[in-house]
Amino acid sequence: MRSFIRFVAPLAASLVLGVMATAASAAGTVVNVSLWDKGAETPMATDLGFPAPGKDLSSASMGIAVSQDTVKAGETTFEVLNSSADAIHEMIIVHLKDLTQVFPYISNDSRVDEDRLETLGEVSELDPGARGALRLDLKPGSYLLFCNIPGHFMAGMWTVFTVTQ
Repeated sequence: MRSFIRFVAPLAASLVLGVMATAASAAGTVVNVSLWDKGAETPMATDLGFPAPGKDLSSASMGIAVSQDTVKAGETTFEVLNSSADAIHEMIIVHLKDLTQVFPYISNDSRVDEDRLETLGEVSELDPGARGALRLDLKPGSYLLFCNIPGHFMAGMWTVFTVTQ
Protein backbone atom coordinates (compact mmCIF):
# COMPACT_ATOMS: atom_id res chain seq x y z
CA MET A 1 0.00 0.00 0.00
CA ARG A 2 2.84 2.43 0.88
CA SER A 3 4.49 1.95 -2.49
CA PHE A 4 1.17 2.67 -4.17
CA ILE A 5 0.81 5.95 -2.19
CA ARG A 6 4.44 6.88 -2.94
CA PHE A 7 3.71 6.39 -6.62
CA VAL A 8 0.29 8.10 -6.71
CA ALA A 9 1.05 11.10 -4.42
CA PRO A 10 3.60 12.79 -6.76
CA LEU A 11 1.37 12.05 -9.73
CA ALA A 12 -1.64 13.60 -7.99
CA ALA A 13 0.42 16.67 -6.97
CA SER A 14 1.58 17.13 -10.57
CA LEU A 15 -1.99 16.86 -11.79
CA VAL A 16 -3.24 19.44 -9.27
CA LEU A 17 -0.44 21.89 -10.13
CA GLY A 18 -1.12 21.41 -13.84
CA VAL A 19 -4.81 22.15 -13.38
CA MET A 20 -3.98 25.23 -11.28
CA ALA A 21 -1.56 26.54 -13.94
CA THR A 22 -4.15 25.97 -16.65
CA ALA A 23 -6.83 27.78 -14.62
CA ALA A 24 -4.48 30.70 -13.97
CA SER A 25 -3.61 31.08 -17.65
CA ALA A 26 -7.28 30.72 -18.60
CA ALA A 27 -8.16 33.60 -16.27
CA GLY A 28 -6.46 36.07 -18.61
CA THR A 29 -5.45 39.61 -17.69
CA VAL A 30 -7.10 41.86 -15.11
CA VAL A 31 -7.04 45.61 -15.72
CA ASN A 32 -8.08 47.87 -12.85
CA VAL A 33 -9.99 50.91 -14.06
CA SER A 34 -10.71 54.06 -12.06
CA LEU A 35 -13.42 56.44 -13.27
CA TRP A 36 -12.48 59.77 -11.70
CA ASP A 37 -13.47 63.41 -11.62
CA LYS A 38 -12.33 66.53 -9.81
CA GLY A 39 -15.65 66.98 -8.01
CA ALA A 40 -18.98 68.64 -8.66
CA GLU A 41 -17.60 72.12 -7.95
CA THR A 42 -15.03 71.88 -10.77
CA PRO A 43 -16.23 73.31 -14.08
CA MET A 44 -16.40 70.61 -16.78
CA ALA A 45 -14.20 70.99 -19.83
CA THR A 46 -16.27 70.90 -23.03
CA ASP A 47 -13.77 70.38 -25.84
CA LEU A 48 -11.59 67.41 -24.86
CA GLY A 49 -13.35 64.58 -26.69
CA PHE A 50 -11.35 61.94 -28.56
CA PRO A 51 -9.25 62.50 -30.58
CA ALA A 52 -7.73 65.57 -28.97
CA PRO A 53 -4.58 66.35 -30.98
CA GLY A 54 -2.80 69.40 -29.62
CA LYS A 55 -5.14 69.71 -26.64
CA ASP A 56 -3.84 69.88 -23.08
CA LEU A 57 -5.52 66.94 -21.37
CA SER A 58 -4.08 67.98 -18.01
CA SER A 59 -7.02 70.39 -17.84
CA ALA A 60 -9.51 67.51 -18.07
CA SER A 61 -12.03 67.62 -15.25
CA MET A 62 -12.77 63.89 -15.58
CA GLY A 63 -10.91 60.86 -16.80
CA ILE A 64 -10.32 57.14 -16.91
CA ALA A 65 -7.16 55.72 -15.34
CA VAL A 66 -6.09 52.14 -16.07
CA SER A 67 -3.55 49.99 -14.23
CA GLN A 68 -2.05 49.07 -17.59
CA ASP A 69 -2.82 50.49 -21.01
CA THR A 70 -1.38 47.57 -23.02
CA VAL A 71 -2.20 43.86 -22.69
CA LYS A 72 -1.73 40.71 -24.75
CA ALA A 73 -4.62 39.45 -26.87
CA GLY A 74 -7.08 37.16 -25.15
CA GLU A 75 -9.39 37.25 -22.19
CA THR A 76 -9.25 40.57 -20.36
CA THR A 77 -11.31 41.50 -17.32
CA PHE A 78 -11.83 45.17 -16.57
CA GLU A 79 -12.40 45.67 -12.82
CA VAL A 80 -14.03 49.11 -12.73
CA LEU A 81 -14.34 51.45 -9.74
CA ASN A 82 -16.22 54.74 -9.80
CA SER A 83 -13.78 56.80 -7.71
CA SER A 84 -16.04 59.85 -7.74
CA ALA A 85 -17.49 61.24 -4.51
CA ASP A 86 -20.65 62.52 -6.15
CA ALA A 87 -21.04 61.63 -9.86
CA ILE A 88 -22.35 58.61 -11.72
CA HIS A 89 -19.92 57.25 -14.34
CA GLU A 90 -19.81 54.33 -16.77
CA MET A 91 -17.22 52.62 -18.95
CA ILE A 92 -17.88 51.67 -22.57
CA ILE A 93 -15.33 50.00 -24.84
CA VAL A 94 -15.13 50.24 -28.63
CA HIS A 95 -12.57 49.04 -31.16
CA LEU A 96 -10.79 51.91 -32.91
CA LYS A 97 -10.33 51.56 -36.65
CA ASP A 98 -7.65 54.24 -36.45
CA LEU A 99 -6.40 56.69 -33.84
CA THR A 100 -7.90 59.68 -35.66
CA GLN A 101 -11.43 58.26 -35.74
CA VAL A 102 -13.98 60.96 -34.97
CA PHE A 103 -16.91 59.73 -32.91
CA PRO A 104 -20.50 60.52 -33.87
CA TYR A 105 -21.53 63.10 -31.29
CA ILE A 106 -25.03 64.33 -30.45
CA SER A 107 -24.46 67.93 -29.39
CA ASN A 108 -28.00 68.41 -28.06
CA ASP A 109 -27.54 65.43 -25.71
CA SER A 110 -23.84 66.12 -24.98
CA ARG A 111 -22.93 62.49 -25.61
CA VAL A 112 -21.58 60.05 -28.20
CA ASP A 113 -24.20 58.42 -30.44
CA GLU A 114 -23.74 54.81 -29.28
CA ASP A 115 -26.25 53.59 -31.89
CA ARG A 116 -23.72 54.48 -34.58
CA LEU A 117 -20.83 52.62 -32.92
CA GLU A 118 -20.07 48.95 -32.44
CA THR A 119 -19.64 48.79 -28.70
CA LEU A 120 -17.99 45.66 -27.33
CA GLY A 121 -19.46 46.02 -23.88
CA GLU A 122 -19.92 48.33 -20.95
CA VAL A 123 -20.12 48.68 -17.20
CA SER A 124 -23.26 50.80 -16.93
CA GLU A 125 -23.92 53.75 -14.67
CA LEU A 126 -22.00 53.13 -11.49
CA ASP A 127 -22.96 55.17 -8.44
CA PRO A 128 -20.10 56.90 -6.58
CA GLY A 129 -17.89 54.29 -4.92
CA ALA A 130 -19.56 51.39 -6.78
CA ARG A 131 -17.72 48.65 -8.67
CA GLY A 132 -18.44 46.59 -11.76
CA ALA A 133 -16.62 44.24 -14.09
CA LEU A 134 -16.51 43.42 -17.78
CA ARG A 135 -14.80 40.37 -19.29
CA LEU A 136 -13.96 40.36 -23.02
CA ASP A 137 -11.89 38.29 -25.41
CA LEU A 138 -9.86 41.04 -27.11
CA LYS A 139 -8.02 40.80 -30.41
CA PRO A 140 -4.91 42.87 -31.26
CA GLY A 141 -5.65 46.51 -31.98
CA SER A 142 -6.51 49.85 -30.41
CA TYR A 143 -9.57 50.39 -28.26
CA LEU A 144 -11.19 53.36 -26.58
CA LEU A 145 -12.62 53.24 -23.08
CA PHE A 146 -14.98 56.13 -22.43
CA CYS A 147 -17.81 57.42 -20.27
CA ASN A 148 -20.95 58.49 -22.10
CA ILE A 149 -22.86 60.16 -19.29
CA PRO A 150 -23.86 63.55 -20.79
CA GLY A 151 -20.88 65.91 -20.94
CA HIS A 152 -18.32 63.43 -19.62
CA PHE A 153 -16.78 62.37 -22.97
CA MET A 154 -16.05 65.99 -23.94
CA ALA A 155 -14.74 66.66 -20.42
CA GLY A 156 -11.89 64.24 -21.22
CA MET A 157 -13.32 61.03 -19.80
CA TRP A 158 -11.70 58.55 -22.19
CA THR A 159 -8.47 56.65 -22.65
CA VAL A 160 -6.84 54.63 -25.43
CA PHE A 161 -6.16 50.97 -24.68
CA THR A 162 -3.87 48.72 -26.78
CA VAL A 163 -3.96 44.95 -27.29
CA THR A 164 -0.87 43.28 -28.74
CA GLN A 165 -0.21 39.78 -30.17
